[in-house]
Amino acid sequence: MPLKVAAFYQFAALPDFRALREPLRALCAGLGLRGSVLLAHEGINGTIAGTAEGIDAFIAELQEGPLFGGRLGNLELKFSEAALMPFRRLKVRLKKEIVTLGDATVDPTQRVGTYVDAADWNALIASADTLVLDTRNAFEVAMGTFEGAVDPGIRSFGEFKEFTAHHLDPAQHRKIAMFCTGGIRCEKASAYLLGRGFAEVYHLKGGILRYLEEMPEQASRWRGECFVFDERVALGHGLRERPSEDASHD
Repeated sequence: MPLKVAAFYQFAALPDFRALREPLRALCAGLGLRGSVLLAHEGINGTIAGTAEGIDAFIAELQEGPLFGGRLGNLELKFSEAALMPFRRLKVRLKKEIVTLGDATVDPTQRVGTYVDAADWNALIASADTLVLDTRNAFEVAMGTFEGAVDPGIRSFGEFKEFTAHHLDPAQHRKIAMFCTGGIRCEKASAYLLGRGFAEVYHLKGGILRYLEEMPEQASRWRGECFVFDERVALGHGLRERPSEDASHD
């Protein structure tokens, strides 16, 4: 039986995030799950793998159980499969941010760009007045991206602010459509751009993973593979495993 993999995140106020670490770690360990979970005052972000029963029980606890008390009811979720366990161990870490931009003024719970479903994404990025922006790191972009997308050439998401300062202009770039692996980086990137006067900012809901899951390959504008941060390395359409020979960035 293949293993079930859950990628999830939600921006939510978690002032007690430090106290949540050990109960969350114990929950994962008790269910036989491995992977990585990040906790911060601004929310939760993670990818874990295990049996279907274990994953389902874990997600139910996050969304409905007493541990988070209903604060994760809007959890962004994506499921895929793995032939073998894609993680060597379980890690639950405390962080300043669940995705590091390095700007404390950015709050995705207050304002983000306009979500675009996978079914509507092709038409948006085909429009001549749309700047299509890949917000991922350079090595991820090198494995695959959307047709016509701008590669910011960054080594980490924290460099997105510098890219914006040097290459984006609210007066020139009136309509921006951005995307990332699962959607979380675009939450912060879109909030950041809106706070700097950009008029229309859109982002792919559920990220590349949702697009690859829902969009038929024959209609897809995606080219290449989508890098994932586990030992599967890359996924293709239908979220099928397509192992790469180069796993140097896992």
